[in-house]
Amino acid sequence: MSDETKNETAINPHTGQPYPAEAAVPASEGPSDTTPAPAASGEAPPAAVQTGPPTFSSMPSQQELAVRSVLETVMDPEIGLSVIDLGLIREIHFLPGKTLVRMMLTTPFCPYAPQMMADVKNATESVVPQPCEVDMLADAWSPDMMPDPGLLGFSY
Repeated sequence: MSDETKNETAINPHTGQPYPAEAAVPASEGPSDTTPAPAASGEAPPAAVQTGPPTFSSMPSQQELAVRSVLETVMDPEIGLSVIDLGLIREIHFLPGKTLVRMMLTTPFCPYAPQMMADVKNATESVVPQPCEVDMLADAWSPDMMPDPGLLGFSY
């Protein structure tokens, strides 16, 4: 590992700004990387402090919720359901200088893939003020990936 990569600061994916060098979060706000030292008799135990970037929960950010909401308008032209309803949007990442959306298709070599990718890109850029890149995943799709497979109109 070079000295340049050792000195890089972590980037907050929500703001695109680097974390402060000595970021400290009280233990009540997340898991701690450090264990408090045992207190001497009669002293209050010191508060546990997490150093470095905070640990994120599995809750989606406001940006991700906004992107997922706008992607409800991007439809698969053959099926007539949104890319969200079909479970095609697998990941959304907010990186410095770009938003990365990783999606899949319901069938390999879908003829509408370029149109759907462009629609996802345009919709994402309408709510996040930075360029969007759409990566196509080669994974196989199944109705199990849908939040509600019943939307397909038959029992599964």
